[in-house]
Order: sequence, then structure tokens, then C-alpha cells
Amino acid sequence: MLAEGQRAEATIDLAALRGNLAALRERVVSADLMAVVKADAYGHGALPCALEALAAGVGWLGVATPEEALALRAAGIAPEQARILCWLWTPGGPWAQALRAGVDISVSGQWALDELLAAVRVTGVPARVHLKADTGLGRNGAQPHDWPDLVDAALRAQAAGLLTVVGLWSHFAAADEPGHPSIQAQQDAFATALAYAERAGVRPEVRHLANSPATLLLPGAHYDLVRTGLAMYGLSPVPQVGAPADFGLRPVMSLRARLALVKQVPGGHGVSYGHHYVTAGETTLGLVPIGYADGVPRHASGTAPVQIAGKWRTVAGRVAMDQFVVDLGGDTPPVGEEVLLFGNGERGEPTAEDWGRACGTISYEIVTRIGARVPRRYLGASGALR
Repeated sequence: MLAEGQRAEATIDLAALRGNLAALRERVVSADLMAVVKADAYGHGALPCALEALAAGVGWLGVATPEEALALRAAGIAPEQARILCWLWTPGGPWAQALRAGVDISVSGQWALDELLAAVRVTGVPARVHLKADTGLGRNGAQPHDWPDLVDAALRAQAAGLLTVVGLWSHFAAADEPGHPSIQAQQDAFATALAYAERAGVRPEVRHLANSPATLLLPGAHYDLVRTGLAMYGLSPVPQVGAPADFGLRPVMSLRARLALVKQVPGGHGVSYGHHYVTAGETTLGLVPIGYADGVPRHASGTAPVQIAGKWRTVAGRVAMDQFVVDLGGDTPPVGEEVLLFGNGERGEPTAEDWGRACGTISYEIVTRIGARVPRRYLGASGALR
């Protein structure tokens, strides 16, 4: 329930988060688990979710940017508590700060290795490096024709005491599309990349390929470590295969607001910008004081569902920056009535997956985009949250 006077709130069920991690761990008994907390833990709050993951026995955290990694270290997560892997670097990045903070660093090309080694020489801190192979995604990672040179250069630096190659990894393009031909092709390409590196003398601590969908569907891709992002937050990365409950998962985030106004209007009345919605007859409208500045997609206009007083309603007209309208069909709930945009679905409410379908996107985007001016309230903490 929203506190009195509160406009909107995202509630984060940390007990559900721990339950999801336990369910995922059951699927990967032969591999370690990485909790991916990039993008503020997919909108759920990086530090609270990281602490709960560590309390649940997870030893690896994954982030995209060095700033995310450094923020976790600055918040008190020490190297002896968790390895933090950071994989999205740009020239001139904070290599030295990351080395001093004990951050594991992904390297995808010679330029990155050169900049990293320059920082190692300045700081005197040897690097922990994960070499990334592009096995077919076409984003980060070394192409097969560049892989031998990158591996050999890293091994020369390792022999000089400048770094240790602790990881070899890649990322799937379509693990969320069972049967896609790229899946087997990438597994084969990764096996080839591993074979070269290991013949050359790399003895990695971890080999990792599996993201959330591969964790759920491709046990042969688990290797030594799986990187769980969306599934950790209780959303299905493969909704065409199964809902969260089918995998033992429970959505962690719920988003609520309050009705700021309820009013009667005549038929033929335009609603919101552009009058893309016009009332069919006399009705009541409810004003929901949350909009695209809070992360409600503008693509939700006229399509996305909410639950008010136990009934599903649809966004009427365009979502504005700070508010949107629903047609209440003549019902007159009181001003201040709770509006449940999405939750875990257990009370019949819409889910983030419902919102993703309505907006022509994926549930990842729905939860990740919820903005900073929506307060987060954490429920079910284990005591790790400090």
C-alpha cells in the first residue's frame, strides 16, 4: 500500500529476489551464479539487490559500466565479498580506479588491453582480465580472426606479471528464441575460442556464456558461471516458453500510483494530447499522476492496462510527461484510490510482461526505465540491506 500523500511508488520484494536466486541455483548446480545488477539492477536498485544476492551466497556481480562497478565498491562491497565484472569500456575509461578497486575487467580488443596495461604500470596493480570472444552477436568481443592475437598478447602480459586471464566469455544473440540456428553456431564458436586459448596456455577460473534464457533452457552452455539478469528479478526471458512461475520465479517489482482526480465528462469529450481518445458516451475519467518522465512508456498510450478497485482499465489517450488518464466507465472510485500499473500477477493485476506486450517491447525495458523520481520501497530484506 502507498503511504499517505505519496504520488507513486515501486515496491521491491527482496524475499522474491532471494527465492529467484535459489530457483536459479537449482538449475546450475555445476556452475556459479553471477547476479547482474547493471542499469541500477534493472531498475530495482543496484546496492540493495547486490547485498541481497551476496547474502544469498552469490559470489559474482555483473555490471556494464565502470561507474557502476566503482559505485558498488564505494558503497562497501569489498573484493573479498564479491568479484565484480565490468564489461563495457570506452577509450580513456577509469582503468586505474577499477584496478585499485579490485574490479574484474573485460577486454575485447587490443586497444583496451593497451590502455589497461598502461594503467597497470602506473598503479602497480595487476589486472584480473576476462577475454571476450565475439561468437556471433556482433557487439563487443574479439572476432575469430582477431582472437589468437588478443589471447597471445594477454598471455605475454600475464608472463610479465601485469595481469591474469581469469575468464573467457561470450554472449548469446538469440538464446531467448529456442531453435534459432545461431544458438548452436555460437556454442561451437565459443568451444573453438576456448580450445585455442587453452592450447595457448590460458587456465581460466571461469568460462561463461549463459545469460538468463540460456540459464533456463541450455544447460550445456552453463560452463563454470552463468550470468543471470532478468530472471533474477522474476521475469521470464522466454515468455513464449513459460511464465515466471513455470520456472519457479516471482516478479520482484510492483508499480503503484494514486488517482489524483476523478470526474464526470460527456460523450464526445477528447482526452489528453491530440484527442486520440474520445469518450464514446458519458463516463468518468481518472487521472493517474505518473508519466513518461517517471518511465511510463509513451507507447502505452491507448494500450497498456492498469488495475483500479479490482478492475482492469486501459490507458485512455496519450501518456503525458507527468500523468495519464483512464476511462473508468462510469465507476467513481475515490480520489486517492490505488492504481496498480503492474505487479507479480498473483492478485489478478497486470504484469510487466503485459505492459511489454501492450507497448510492443519487452519486460526488460518496462522495469529498467522506471525513473529516479519514483521512490523505491524495499520489502522482505534479509538484514543485508544497510
